[in-house]
Amino acid sequence: MRVQKERQYEEYAYVLDYLPEGRYDATSRRREPIIQAIGESYFTLLELIPRPNVDISIGERLYIGKGVRLKVAHVKGRISYDNLTSTAKSELSTILERIVRKKEQFFVDFFNRAGPITTRLHALELLPGIGKKLMWEIIEERKKKPFESFEDIAARIPTSDPIKLIVKRIEAELKGNEKYYLFIKRERNE
Repeated sequence: MRVQKERQYEEYAYVLDYLPEGRYDATSRRREPIIQAIGESYFTLLELIPRPNVDISIGERLYIGKGVRLKVAHVKGRISYDNLTSTAKSELSTILERIVRKKEQFFVDFFNRAGPITTRLHALELLPGIGKKLMWEIIEERKKKPFESFEDIAARIPTSDPIKLIVKRIEAELKGNEKYYLFIKRERNE
C-alpha cells in the first residue's frame, strides 16, 4: 500500500502584479481581476482572485491559507514562470530577496548542511558562481564554526552576496529546465 503525502499549501503570498481588469479568458469570455503572486514557503507561483473593492499593491504580503482571507477570494491556481506578466517578472527578484531575508536561518542552515547530490556534484555548486574551489572553502569554513548569518557567510567566504546567490538560484528553478531543485517544490507532473 502506497502512502500518499498530504499536499502542502502556501499560507502567505507576495503580490508580483495586480491586473484589476484581468486578462481576456477565451473559455469564459469574461475578464476578472487577477493577482499574480509568489508563495512565501514553497515559492509557488500563483494566480489569485481578489475580493471585490479591495486595494492591492505590488509587494504586499497576503494571507491565502485555509482561514478567513481579507483580500483574496480564492486561489485560481498555479502558474508557470512563462505565464507571469513582464511586471511580475521584473518584481520577482526584489520580492524573492525579501522572502530570503525573512527566512535567513533556513538559508544559513543550507550553507551549513548542504551535502553532495551525486559523487561528482555538491548542492553548493548549484548556486551561481560557486565552483569546486569555493565549495571546498565553504565546507572548510563551516567545519571550523557553523555560519550564523548572511553577514557571517559574506565575511568568511570570498563570494558575492549570499542572498543574491540564493535569489538567482530560486529564479533559475522557477524558470524550470533545472535537473536538481534545492529550494522550490516541484509537482510530480511538472
